[in-house]
Amino acid sequence: MEWYESDLGRYVLERELDWFDAVSSDLFGFHAVQIGDCAIDYLRANRMPQRFCLCPREGVVRGQPESLPIAGQSLDLVALPHVLEFSSNPHQVLREAERVLRPEGRLLIAGFNPLSLWGLRRVGGSREAPGPWEGRFIHLARIKDWLALLGFELAGGRMACYAPPINRSRWLSGFGFLEAAGDRWWALGGGVYLLHAVKRVHGMRLIAPKWDSSWRSRPAWAQSTTTSIQKSKRP
Repeated sequence: MEWYESDLGRYVLERELDWFDAVSSDLFGFHAVQIGDCAIDYLRANRMPQRFCLCPREGVVRGQPESLPIAGQSLDLVALPHVLEFSSNPHQVLREAERVLRPEGRLLIAGFNPLSLWGLRRVGGSREAPGPWEGRFIHLARIKDWLALLGFELAGGRMACYAPPINRSRWLSGFGFLEAAGDRWWALGGGVYLLHAVKRVHGMRLIAPKWDSSWRSRPAWAQSTTTSIQKSKRP
């Protein structure tokens, strides 16, 4: 996306990559995929031997996020950097991510927060402007609800980009104090939310009773039946 070459785009990208680097560097497995813009490597710090990018127009694998050409339960890590807000069916994108992830697989999401100065800019400005403003910002609470319904459990996350969306590097640096202050005083007001989720698969294991010739090892119903029979045989 050309927008990331602007002052505001570089401001966002720097903070997102810092988070993706910190989180993905400690995630292990064999296969990882980044879905979306392949011009930016969000998984550059990850050490899985097989990493690739999927995009409708470019990348090692081409395909739609709503219908991934990937076998089920074959991936250890899926990254969705700003994919959901540009999809016509974001819930289906998450369903596909859940399908291709192995149990205990990891999902990393970056999204623009509508409850922020960035959300106000999108509402008040032209949605035809290049960059994030032409996407549909999705509430963090809704994303969390979708993840819970699909069996994901949140393992971490944070907000970032508390400065107003002003495309001037000098002004953005002047608002640098808001990054530290925002986490403390305005925790949900960052322009970008970053989520780390784990696919949980809850199973049930049935343990059959262990039988042997010992009367004491018999199940309770057998013991009570045997006792009643013995009593009935007494003179």
